[in-house]
Amino acid sequence: MKIPYSWLKELLPDLPSVSELEPILAGMGLPLEGTEEVGTVPEGVVLVEVASTEPIEGTKLTKITFDAGPQHGTHTIASGAPNAVGLSAGTLLALVTPGTELGGMTYGVREMQGVESWGMAASEKELGIGENNAGVMLIAPGEAPAGTPLRDLWPADTVLDIEVTPNRADVLSALGLARDLAAFLGLELREPQKGPVAQGEGEIRVSLPPKGLVLERDTTGTYRDGCDHFVARTVSGVHNGPSPLWMQRRITLSGMRPRNLLVDASNYVMLELGQPTAIYDRAEVQEDALLVSFGLQQGEDVTDLLGQTHRVGQEDLLILDGRHRGIPSVAEAFASVGQPQQTDGVLGIAGVIGAEYGHVTAQTTDAVIESAHFDPVLVRRTASRLGLKTDAAYRFERGVDPLLPPRAADRLVGLLADAGATIYPGATVVGDPTPSLPGPIQTAGDQIRALLGMHIDTAEMRDILTRLGCQVSGEGEDLTVQPPSWRVDMHIWQDLAEEVARLHGYAELPETLPTLRPHDSNLGASQASERRDALRRTLSGLGFQEAVTYTFTSDAEAAQARSEAPGVRLQNPMTADRTALRTALYPSLLRAAGAYGKGERTLLFEIGRIFPAAGEQERLGLLMRGDLAARNHTDGVRGGYGVFRGLLEAFAAAQGASLEIQQLRGEEVPGALHPGIAGAVVWNGERIGWLGALHPEVAAEFGLKGDTFLAELHLPLPERTWTFADPSRAPAAWRDLAVIVPRGVSYGEIVAVLRQTGGELLESVEPFDVYTGEQVGEGQRSVAVRLTYRAAQTLTDADVDPVFQAQIEAVRAQGWAIRDK
Repeated sequence: MKIPYSWLKELLPDLPSVSELEPILAGMGLPLEGTEEVGTVPEGVVLVEVASTEPIEGTKLTKITFDAGPQHGTHTIASGAPNAVGLSAGTLLALVTPGTELGGMTYGVREMQGVESWGMAASEKELGIGENNAGVMLIAPGEAPAGTPLRDLWPADTVLDIEVTPNRADVLSALGLARDLAAFLGLELREPQKGPVAQGEGEIRVSLPPKGLVLERDTTGTYRDGCDHFVARTVSGVHNGPSPLWMQRRITLSGMRPRNLLVDASNYVMLELGQPTAIYDRAEVQEDALLVSFGLQQGEDVTDLLGQTHRVGQEDLLILDGRHRGIPSVAEAFASVGQPQQTDGVLGIAGVIGAEYGHVTAQTTDAVIESAHFDPVLVRRTASRLGLKTDAAYRFERGVDPLLPPRAADRLVGLLADAGATIYPGATVVGDPTPSLPGPIQTAGDQIRALLGMHIDTAEMRDILTRLGCQVSGEGEDLTVQPPSWRVDMHIWQDLAEEVARLHGYAELPETLPTLRPHDSNLGASQASERRDALRRTLSGLGFQEAVTYTFTSDAEAAQARSEAPGVRLQNPMTADRTALRTALYPSLLRAAGAYGKGERTLLFEIGRIFPAAGEQERLGLLMRGDLAARNHTDGVRGGYGVFRGLLEAFAAAQGASLEIQQLRGEEVPGALHPGIAGAVVWNGERIGWLGALHPEVAAEFGLKGDTFLAELHLPLPERTWTFADPSRAPAAWRDLAVIVPRGVSYGEIVAVLRQTGGELLESVEPFDVYTGEQVGEGQRSVAVRLTYRAAQTLTDADVDPVFQAQIEAVRAQGWAIRDK
């Protein structure tokens, strides 16, 4: 979270300097990710008041006539900025006057399309005070006299970038952070200015989902009511031009982009108080009524204010206007959930983003203000499912103060009133936020001390909790604590103990080494981890790098990789492309391989868990691409499958395992592999996985070019049964045999037949020649092997010939032939 130091200093006049604040924030559990010194602008940048604008014929430029104040007088410029067209008289611009150096360039007077251009009207980015480069910087009329130096209104500052953990939603605002600092340092807090409190009923009718409405969803069960507190106020006579410069400055330094008065005021209240609000053009809110309703069961399309379309369904909370989507009464709206309805009148997706319909524009004069408390679980699910990460959803899904909506609405209308709008005095307030408030917590001083392992007086505990805004009662050691409404993260007594330790000082916690007591049940507990470490060391020694990837995947990624479709869904996915648990390792490795340059040597492995229909499994995934995978025909070096298989064989040898590769055909071939280069991995006699070349179509889906080879093996790897026998001192005997087989018969099938009949005498089978040609016939090949026999004593022909003859007969029984020439 970014916040300017000057804003905190306004709320805490005695706040320490930035350098002193850094260790303090770290001790509060809110460390600084960094600080940024934001400078001001050169003296030659002044405010000028627009007198008139007119298009320059035949160009995309606009002629702007302006008053630069008593010192400079009246001049003109030619501007190509899109927001320079039709500027209202009185609007202020930031102008770089002639002779001013900015960004390494000195500006002067020049003629453009027949117009004397005196200096330059600059954008926030050109001035170095923001990132907005979409047009010239606009300032509300009356902000300051023409000729005022901009640096007087936009001083230098320091921006603090604070790391906020998910449970600390209460500090996602200037007020929240200042309040926590005040409690930690014992400082006086100056509350932000409050707006006019509503008096009487408002002009807008509001209807919430009825209490107890149960909406079923297959994977997540039932939902709660969705919205328990809603405030609506109205303003009229708004001039929706630029917001005040002081507001633009704070919004910009907080990492947001100024838009217009209504949007900026809404964002400012969110940054100041932590309460997201929404503003609708009243002319679009039919019948002056708002309906908070769940979406349709079969889904419908809603276009947001950024122009993106989203399919919302029954689990998504919507803000609708008074047409109730064609339903005559509000009561009937809820009886029709799941029925086809018109989609007109959708003003927004509650707590996430506004809709294209009803959003405010430069022509908006009358507005409806929404300040509500939405269920954090619903907002989080909707935002994640739709892939929307907005500032509003970021706060709602972590938990916003349920009692804050009225104060935020009052503050917002007050800001608009300061800019000239007329406020309707009443407000529509519906709902009961009480169930969302944290409840009282019972604990005792001794209980907290036992957990922390240190002595803190109960009186100090009371003081700490009171400074945090809690109401503390009880006598002696007993404590009854009512957390404040903004601390929605306090639920159990351990939460109170954490706060006591935090404000007392984490540095004061004693350091105690744990007592280790070996137990019989721990024997062998580390074996699985040690086996994984051994695999990692071996693979690293072979040149592989370990990849650690997401366990989450999506249906789209599984379809791209041709892996098994995921069956285990996440109830609360972090992103739209990580919605389920993976069923294979190799899709993640393919994603990781895409980060390497074309042709660059890539050897990756991953040890991780997958979740197919057969149940959770642990696997080892391997990937090779780049120069090792390519076939180099210029120097005779052959890469590709042979290299990959060789690496796997070296891996097996280092593990003391026997390895055999059996060719896969037809439906046995995994969908991700090339059907002609795929094999089953047999490890110590057990089939444990597969290897082969990546299918070209799958490679294209992942943006990979060139050969890519994969392997995926089940873990743990089968252990080898070790036996010992004295090596024979007798010489070996051997026979050569050439077997003629159809080209579709693999070498592994030939070896399997020879081993079955070789008995104990057969020591090894080694190929030494493969021949295809006229002598063996079309569609046939000759595979020549050397058969090595050995026994404890010297073998004679009488010993070997019967075995060799039995092997020949076994070969012929398969329908194969023996080549004798």
